[in-house]
Amino acid sequence: MQTFNQLKKALKQDYTALPTARVALVGDTATQLLATALRGTAVQRGFRLELFEAEYAQVERQFLDPASELRAFGADYIVLFQSTHKLAEHHSLLPTEQQASLADERLAFIQAVCSDEAFCRAKIICLNYPEIEDGVFGSYANRVVSSLTYQVRRLNMALMELSRTQKNLFICDLAALQNKFGRDWLFAPNVYMSTEMVVSIDALPYVAARVVDIISALRGQVKKCLILDLDNTLWGGVIGDDGLEGIQLGHGLGIGKAFSEFQQWVKKLRQRGIIICIASKNNEETAKQPFLHHPDMVLSLDDIAVFQANWETKVDNIRTIQRILNIGFDSMVFLDDNPFERAIVREHIEGITVPELPNDPALYLEYLYSLNLFETASYSVADKDRTRQYQVEAQRVQLARTFDSESDFLQSLGMVSAVSGFTTFNTPRVAQLTQRSNQFNLRTVRYTETEIAALAADTAVIDLAFTLEDRFGDNGLIAVIIMRPIDEQTLFVDTWLMSCRVLRRGVEDFVLNTMVARARAAGYHQIVGEYLPTPKNAMVAHHYESLGFEPLNTTETNRFALHLDHYQPRTCYIEEKNN
Repeated sequence: MQTFNQLKKALKQDYTALPTARVALVGDTATQLLATALRGTAVQRGFRLELFEAEYAQVERQFLDPASELRAFGADYIVLFQSTHKLAEHHSLLPTEQQASLADERLAFIQAVCSDEAFCRAKIICLNYPEIEDGVFGSYANRVVSSLTYQVRRLNMALMELSRTQKNLFICDLAALQNKFGRDWLFAPNVYMSTEMVVSIDALPYVAARVVDIISALRGQVKKCLILDLDNTLWGGVIGDDGLEGIQLGHGLGIGKAFSEFQQWVKKLRQRGIIICIASKNNEETAKQPFLHHPDMVLSLDDIAVFQANWETKVDNIRTIQRILNIGFDSMVFLDDNPFERAIVREHIEGITVPELPNDPALYLEYLYSLNLFETASYSVADKDRTRQYQVEAQRVQLARTFDSESDFLQSLGMVSAVSGFTTFNTPRVAQLTQRSNQFNLRTVRYTETEIAALAADTAVIDLAFTLEDRFGDNGLIAVIIMRPIDEQTLFVDTWLMSCRVLRRGVEDFVLNTMVARARAAGYHQIVGEYLPTPKNAMVAHHYESLGFEPLNTTETNRFALHLDHYQPRTCYIEEKNN
């Protein structure tokens, strides 16, 4: 973790060319140093903050005053930091009978903020409340509804429940940081007395990192894949030398327990939707033996999307994994116990995250917990199927090598697509795709579930969701189109995104054919598309030209038009599935 001084130093470089996020910071204590830490952390993540910092202790005014600076600023992200310290101060001044409703009072305010039309398009990042053990009741506070302990715990639980219904509310878990590092680390009383700052200098980088983790996830900067070494990473010892019985793995006493618990963590990541892959210098048959035959293995081969065990370099194997998965290296995390292998991968693969694992395997998990590598802004049941989808994709790659022509291979897949509008069933996944798709995304507009539902209800909007099945299985939702009318003749492509795992199968041709058919049926004669470049979507820079769109002779240099009257459907090998 960077120190506060290192984050300040990051702000001395020229970062004006970085993409911008509009962020407001509103707190009831001094936030100047937190603002600096947030800006420095963002620069290190590849973007800069256009930051509005509210005056000290003006939370209610900024949110409730119709003429406030916060409302005028129009933030994309609002960081709301109401401290437990000020909550405790308010609690102490209330009559006893009112102390029991303190959590409800604070929750009502946060709910009103999230529901306010002025902020409904912003993402509200609310820091939760680390506990203060005030000693008034001791442990008996757990039975006293009016106690500060009871009210803080109730408030944190109610915030989690509120975030399930308020789709623009995201909880930054400051309480979890205190649980890990301790209150004496998070809060420095002498600093607070002289500065009104409730977060210590040492803690500032961690708090800023957690906030920026959420902003990054909302911007689509997420880790999707965990690549693992085997020997001394998933188990102790070397399977090729020590044999199946000689490796250290199991739930008894000793270091084998550390590896078993590490595998349990990896298993939960896979269940959440993180793609798990193997990159090992080993004979494949030998490397698979523990997965197949060791009684204490937690992970099975079914948990592994791509298994690369051979005598190629780790760099080559990771590049092979990347080609199969079709995701960016910056979406990958590589774990290896060997410092040499870590250094080689960092040097030769730009963007990949390679944590510096401790020498002692017993420390792996606590270290990895502290990094918060897999922050996400969304989760759906469909995420659980991601491993199977990529296992199948590896089979498709192998099959493609047996055909002489691409068209013969595509025809052999027997592809079908269900096309629908946005529904209550697919809205969570549609929103998730808008939030996480970076490479095949023409304009990179992010939408919440609430906003997707509003688009579905707008009869002027043409909204399309595409699934894809083939002989190997179901890929689920793989493409999203949103078209809005410019005038009676023309539709504008607000959103065109696709999952990269279905590239090179003619999906873009099928999608365009469908777009044209829907546009014609609605009486339109032209579709206008736009490409907005980002650091990650260069692969679609010439997307519209490749599909027959012509550049518009306007000041909008990245806009292209397709005239529909003489459009001929493009050749593709996908059939539309009857819903």
